[in-house]
Amino acid sequence: MAFENGVSNVEIPTAFIESLQNDFKNLSVESKKKYPVIKESCEEAVIKLKTALATPQTSIYYVINQVIYPLSQGCETKDVKLIKCCLQIIQKLITHQLIDQKGALYITDTLWALMESGIEEVKILQSVTLLLTTNTIVHGDTLARTLVLCFRLHFAKNSTTINTAGATVRQLVSLVFERVVAEDELLSKSENTPQLRQINMEDFKIPSGTPPKGLPPCAADAYLLFQDLVQLVNADQPYWLIGMTEMTRTFGLELLESVLTQFSVVFYKNAEFSFLLKERVCALVIKLFSPNIKYRSTLPSNVHQATPFEKPYFPISMRLLRVVSILIQKYHSLLVTECEIFLSLIVKFLDPDKPTWQRSLALEVLHKMTIQPELLNSFCKCYDLNKHTTSIFQDIVNSLGAYVQSLFVNPQLQINNTMNITQGQPPVFLGGLPAGPGVSPQPGFLLRGVWLPIVAILEMLDKIEPPTIPDGYGISIAYASLLEIIRSLQITVGPQQQGEGETPTQPKEIDKELYCQLIKSSWCGLLAALSPLIDASTDESITENVLKAIQTYASLCGELNLETPRDAFITAICKSSLPPHYALTVLNTVTSGSGLRTGHRDSQEINAQLVAQYGEADYRQQVVAVGTPLPTSSVPAGTQQGPVMLTSKNLQSMRALLSLAHCHGSILGTSWHLVLTTLQHLVWILGLKPSTGGSLKAGRFTTDSNAVITTSVMADLPVLSQMLSRLFESSQYLDDVALHHLINALCKLSQEAMELAYSNREPSLFAVAKLLETGLVNMPRIEVLWRPLTNHLLEVCRHPHIRMREWGVEAITYLVKSALHYKHIVPLRDNQKLQTLLLGPLFELSSVPHGDVRQRQLECVLEILHGAGETLSHGWPLVLGIIGAVSDQHGENLIRIAFQCLQLVITDFLPVMPWRCLPLCVDTVAKFGSQTQELNISLTAVGLMWNISDYFHQNQGKLSQTLTEDTAVLPDFPGTLNMPSFDKLWMCLYARLGELCVDTRPAVRKSAGQTLFSTISAHGGLLKQSTWQAILWQVLFPLLDKVRSLSNSASSEKVDAGGNILIHHTRNTAQKQWAETQVLTLSGVARVFNTKRQLLQALGDFPRAWSILLEFIENAALSKNNEVSIAALKSFQEILFLSKNQSVDNKTAVIEDREIWAIAWKVWVKIGTEITLPILETEGVNEDFYFPSQTFLTALVQIFPSVFQHIKSNFNLDDLKQLGTVLTNAVSVPVYGETTPYIISTSSDVSLTPLHDGVLHTMELLQKEALSRNNSKMIPEIFKRLLIFAKFTCTPPNYGKLENKHHKVSDWITMNYIPFGEKAMTMSVKLYEKTAENPEVISSNILHGIITTLHKPLALKYNCFSNSIWKLAANSLISVLKTGLKVSRLHGNQFAAMWTELAATLNDFLFPNMCAPADKGLDEMVSDEATDCQLIELLRTEVLPYSSQIPKEFIMQVVILLNKGSIHSATNVKTDNDSELTLREEFAKTCFETLLQFSLIDGDSKALVVNGDDLAGQLAVTSLLQRFQEVLEKYIEDEKLSGKCPLPRYRLSEISFVLKAVTTLIISMKKAPIREDSTAWEHLIKLYPYLVECTTTTSTQVSRPLREALLQFCDLLQPPMSKKANGEKI
Repeated sequence: MAFENGVSNVEIPTAFIESLQNDFKNLSVESKKKYPVIKESCEEAVIKLKTALATPQTSIYYVINQVIYPLSQGCETKDVKLIKCCLQIIQKLITHQLIDQKGALYITDTLWALMESGIEEVKILQSVTLLLTTNTIVHGDTLARTLVLCFRLHFAKNSTTINTAGATVRQLVSLVFERVVAEDELLSKSENTPQLRQINMEDFKIPSGTPPKGLPPCAADAYLLFQDLVQLVNADQPYWLIGMTEMTRTFGLELLESVLTQFSVVFYKNAEFSFLLKERVCALVIKLFSPNIKYRSTLPSNVHQATPFEKPYFPISMRLLRVVSILIQKYHSLLVTECEIFLSLIVKFLDPDKPTWQRSLALEVLHKMTIQPELLNSFCKCYDLNKHTTSIFQDIVNSLGAYVQSLFVNPQLQINNTMNITQGQPPVFLGGLPAGPGVSPQPGFLLRGVWLPIVAILEMLDKIEPPTIPDGYGISIAYASLLEIIRSLQITVGPQQQGEGETPTQPKEIDKELYCQLIKSSWCGLLAALSPLIDASTDESITENVLKAIQTYASLCGELNLETPRDAFITAICKSSLPPHYALTVLNTVTSGSGLRTGHRDSQEINAQLVAQYGEADYRQQVVAVGTPLPTSSVPAGTQQGPVMLTSKNLQSMRALLSLAHCHGSILGTSWHLVLTTLQHLVWILGLKPSTGGSLKAGRFTTDSNAVITTSVMADLPVLSQMLSRLFESSQYLDDVALHHLINALCKLSQEAMELAYSNREPSLFAVAKLLETGLVNMPRIEVLWRPLTNHLLEVCRHPHIRMREWGVEAITYLVKSALHYKHIVPLRDNQKLQTLLLGPLFELSSVPHGDVRQRQLECVLEILHGAGETLSHGWPLVLGIIGAVSDQHGENLIRIAFQCLQLVITDFLPVMPWRCLPLCVDTVAKFGSQTQELNISLTAVGLMWNISDYFHQNQGKLSQTLTEDTAVLPDFPGTLNMPSFDKLWMCLYARLGELCVDTRPAVRKSAGQTLFSTISAHGGLLKQSTWQAILWQVLFPLLDKVRSLSNSASSEKVDAGGNILIHHTRNTAQKQWAETQVLTLSGVARVFNTKRQLLQALGDFPRAWSILLEFIENAALSKNNEVSIAALKSFQEILFLSKNQSVDNKTAVIEDREIWAIAWKVWVKIGTEITLPILETEGVNEDFYFPSQTFLTALVQIFPSVFQHIKSNFNLDDLKQLGTVLTNAVSVPVYGETTPYIISTSSDVSLTPLHDGVLHTMELLQKEALSRNNSKMIPEIFKRLLIFAKFTCTPPNYGKLENKHHKVSDWITMNYIPFGEKAMTMSVKLYEKTAENPEVISSNILHGIITTLHKPLALKYNCFSNSIWKLAANSLISVLKTGLKVSRLHGNQFAAMWTELAATLNDFLFPNMCAPADKGLDEMVSDEATDCQLIELLRTEVLPYSSQIPKEFIMQVVILLNKGSIHSATNVKTDNDSELTLREEFAKTCFETLLQFSLIDGDSKALVVNGDDLAGQLAVTSLLQRFQEVLEKYIEDEKLSGKCPLPRYRLSEISFVLKAVTTLIISMKKAPIREDSTAWEHLIKLYPYLVECTTTTSTQVSRPLREALLQFCDLLQPPMSKKANGEKI
């Protein structure tokens, strides 16, 4: 850089010198005519140049300064041609840098002169530019002069000059400052870096033409220039730019702006410049601002030039704002306070009462600032963060907001005041401007109707008057500014919040404070501006940009944890997603209490006004969907809500909301609720319904008449649904806290839906579905969210509204299934805590009372079992708990599903189940066994018990090893010490089966009973011996006891089976059904005793157990139920039966055995005694009096031999008597009519019933025992019992007072006792034949007893039920007498009573009261007569010959009998239909013969003698003759009366017999020795006349014996000879 005295010589090419010479020569030629002086000077210059060429050491600048002179002269000539030529040479010199400072001064003066002359102004400017730009030699005053020259040319009259000069000035001003920059660089690079200057600010305060001390040359020039520019703009005189004649503020401001824009570095580096900026420029700006501030466009103002500041002048205002904009943007840090003022002023420019152009300019300035994040940060840091300064950033944003709102409100209000909208027209005002019918608004904002690109007014430097501002201009810049502010904030806040993890804490805190202040200052204004922008926008891309900006801003608020602004911005998106009225209803409810600031409220009010003013017409133009509103708590129940319309903008906002939640879910926090509420309403209106997994699908529109959806939206629905799903899928990337915020919001939303659903309004299922979706995508950290998520879903499941419940349970079950199938980091099989956690909610569903929920729960369990059953190692208690929680109240369907689950568990999963679950498993199966809804399930459950027992059996080794003592799992069984756990498992099973054995349903009882006893039988061998004690005393005996008590209390009313089911009469009452159970249990226990006898006997308390069992058997046997009693006896028989095979090892066992059988005998007797106890005389027969059945009695009797086998050695007389009573009562029991078909004999004797056969078998057994042991004392008792039975042939036993019963006799069959009695009779006869001579038999009057017994059938004879009875009796009597008479003759005294009874018996038999039946055949008659004759023969042989040893009374009775018999047959004949019966002629003959023999033959010839007295014989003959006489008299009389009619045959037979008897008697008497007493002869002779009377008979039957009789009288016609020798009188 060359300065004044330091210009070094330069080498100049010879060619250039020569060229210059030529130029001067040409100039000389041009000027030789007119300007000779100039010609001379030119020639001199040529010579000097030649000399310079010759002498190189000569300074070229010296030479050039000399040669400039002719050029100056040429310029002074005002000859244009000449001037052009001179200027050309000057420019060439400058270009080749051959000008020093002196030369520059010469040239400047020359150019100044030309300027003043106004010649070649453009060339002048070119030259000046060259002079200054070629190098830096021009400075100081010369520089000032050149600049003034240019300024003056700028104000010339020629427009070309003006423009060129303006450009030159701008260039040169910049050049001056560029020099400063270059100078600074040079100085900084030089070795001698200048020391920091000591600056005295007082020196600067007074402006002057000299630069401040210490400033380098270029800086000094720039300082003076800048100072003067400010002076000039301020309309003051310059100090340095001397010679300025004219200057405009606009140009000055432009120059200032240019310098400030390009050379901020100069102002920052040099304090002098900073001072100028602060003291001069700012003062100037504030002064110039004054008219703009004071002016109000709404007030009238008089405009005149004399007062320029009264009205703002557009060019100045515009340039002034540009300068201010630069000052703020580039010098903010230097001018903190001043910028505060400037910014406040700019904000005021936006006031609604300012001219539109002014507001637009301010907007442009603000827009320029908003694109600079650092600048906005500075504003906030310097002002908003300071307590004592204005919150500039907040004011800027608020002013933008207010501006936007003013645009939306004011014009509208004015239009409403000035124009009327006629009815019937479409909406002609879209935001206040006409858009007539059929004209759709162009893209832009609804309020302005037109969208224009940003056209900067600040660039209109050529405009004198303010331009017409396009309608959309202000809103366009405001819109851009708002978006830029948010973009700047994002640049500032966003990255630093994310990335710098390792920055120090302190800066971070400071930064955070700044960031928070940025948000606090801006959010209200931004919201107030952006809210109406969304509402007003008609272009999708604009709406999209605004929505994106709001999303960005909300995310920044969230990052900084500023909840109020975050919520406010989210609310704005939410509001724009919903129709206006609807949004106010919904969002006011949601955000009430959130404390949003005025800005937000203003926007809501404005929006409300807009809606009120436009009506809904504007919105309908874009309606794309119509749906029904979702009921909310703010709308009373029952209120009719009309359809809701959605516009495309609503859906666009919905997408934005989804995007916000998707991308920034982590910062939403509590505002999730707001977001989700809005989405829920939109989803509802669009008719999206939840589907599997929680995603949403289109539905409902088919049914809802109000719903309309355009095709485009219809196509979008799946996309929206997908976006919604993606939103919740993205929750997997949220941290735990953010995830909890989301879940809490969903739960709250769901809670609200539940509250509404209580009033039976259709609920939204959005929240529940999305809770499900959220749960599904967060499976890797399921523990974090599981509890809050499922706890809420459980509440939903309890809701009374079926749709709510349906989805609540869908969500829980889907989640549980998914969680169980998910591949967790720690496998589920090994993670007990997680298994329990996951199955917990499913288990808790068991407490929900609703059947539909329970059904889904159980279906879920079923699916889990099918899909993941093998992993549930620790979850089985919960699974079994769920299954077991189903009870009768839940209905058949639930029970069926639960049971399916249980079946699956038992059949497939027992091996994978921990042993601890097995008791629970058994309990659960038992629960299903006891449920009463479905019988088949109960029965199958009992079957599952079999499966469990098989599992225990097959896995005994494994179970025995793994089982541990744990009283919490396995119950304790008191009374059994040290029971193994394996045995305890079995005991659990047996105990549960035992409970099922007393179920209310017979089928279950039966099945359970069979299973219990079968399992004990099949697997009992696995148990320890001591465990059997527990089985006996804690399972079997308690079971028997329960069954007994329940049977006793069971109803005897008939059971109504319902439907068409028929119940057999043996099961038609509860009592009868319980009877079956009693049978089953008793027989089962008996079977256990039978099969496990040796095991049980080793227990020690076996006798006690045996006694108790027998007590139960006794109790059952005495039951009024036939089935039970018979079964009891069968059980009795079963336990007795085994004893035959018992081996007795020692004496103790023998004693014990004896005790056992003694007990058995006592029980048998007790049963027999009580069951067969006849009704007492005093008792009436109750309706329900019980008669034991024949089967029972038979069984009872048949048991006795088994017992007797073991007790016979101790069997005594008392026992025998007890037995006899039982047997007698048993055979006395009547048989009910229905059972008669069952009285079939099983013995070889077909006519005997099984009972009778058994009784007689018992008697035989006793008989044999008594005879074999010579137990004489028992024999009489046996006889007595047999004789009692023998009596039954004629007298069936009475069962107490049965005859008094009012029942029909036909109900009771008098059983056929005849064979029984006969057999008993036969047995007694046989026994007597064996024991007749036994002293006990003799002393017991057994013969008397036998005869007494036989008396009845013999007396009844033909009146007996059967002829066999009396025939057997007769034969028996004969047999007994044959044996007994001999004995009785020997022991006469002991048989006294017998003779009387015998006489009566013979009399009643031989002379019965009735005759033989008419249909009796001749052979039978003969046979019967032969029997009678046999008896007479017996008397003849066994009695009469021994009359001396036989009581006299009996002999007399015999005589009377024979007497009677000899003629009895003749009188004992009855007429029956005139038939004649055969007479007992043979019998009479035998009697007669015996009588005669007995009566007439004397003792000499060994005739019978009645105690040596013939009184009896005489009486006998006399009575015979008397009897003959009576018959004859009667015959004679009857014959006379009959006339020619013959008498009946039997009368003829009778008389014939009498006649024959007379003949016989006469013959006999003739043979007899003659006695002194002739009474008999006298009686005989008296008969003669009667005989003669009979001769008149015509009957040959009579006449023949009559002739015989009369012939016998021939010997009596002469008196007999007397034996005088003997002195006897004849």
